[in-house]
Amino acid sequence: MRQTHALAITATILLLAAGCTKTDTAAADAAAKPVATVNGTAISRDVWELYVKARHGGKAPTELTPEQRSETLDELIRMYAGAQAAEKEKLAAGEAGARIELVKTSSLTELLFKKFTEGKVPTDEELKAEYDARVAELPQLEFHARHILVDDEAKAKDLIAQIDKGADFEKLAKENSKDGSADKGGDLDWFPAAQMVKPFADALQQLEVGKYTATPVRSEFGWHVIKLEATRASTPPPYDAVKAQLGPMVQQKKFEAHLKELVKTAKIERTPTEVSQ
Repeated sequence: MRQTHALAITATILLLAAGCTKTDTAAADAAAKPVATVNGTAISRDVWELYVKARHGGKAPTELTPEQRSETLDELIRMYAGAQAAEKEKLAAGEAGARIELVKTSSLTELLFKKFTEGKVPTDEELKAEYDARVAELPQLEFHARHILVDDEAKAKDLIAQIDKGADFEKLAKENSKDGSADKGGDLDWFPAAQMVKPFADALQQLEVGKYTATPVRSEFGWHVIKLEATRASTPPPYDAVKAQLGPMVQQKKFEAHLKELVKTAKIERTPTEVSQ
């Protein structure tokens, strides 16, 4: 049986390569045939091949041994039987059903994106325009700061009192800070304020260079004592260094515009109570 099956596969490949019309038709008919049915529900060859790829590291069914193919098909059949049982018990309702619908909707939209962008390469003018737009959105200022992060306010207040009396900020950070910057004396290097959590960023932007926070700053991570070392104007990356990343951004913008056009021609009815809540 194994030898006959292998010979049949080889013969089919050879006939397809030869471009035989009758074989093309036969292959199409074979491809349309399900690999199995479960309570009348067909398992298509597309589903079968995709499952094999996912299950066996990208391999095609023909790359598996007969035993592997049989075991893998049994797995898929069990999956279908389980899904049918779940439907009978109406388990695909509520949040579970919503999750399934969102996955399906997202997947279909992704397929549309692939078709929409296929063969459409952004021009240099479009890439440069996207670069200029992104640069315009960048923060104009970067900060170089240090901090000491502790678990309670009293400890942070005590550290500030020590600094007020002349204690070395870096030394205190090394001895007391609980985050990874402690080894560097609390040095956080250069960063835009938006990179930090809001309480930290807000306090930082109120400081003068060389000054530290007079009161502890609370964030989701604990209590901070912050010192501003320096500021500088932001320097955007060169166009050539990010050019390769701009193409997908241009395509995404075009696709979003396409979706907006689809919405314009769609019949949409919003539920007023849902919008106002």
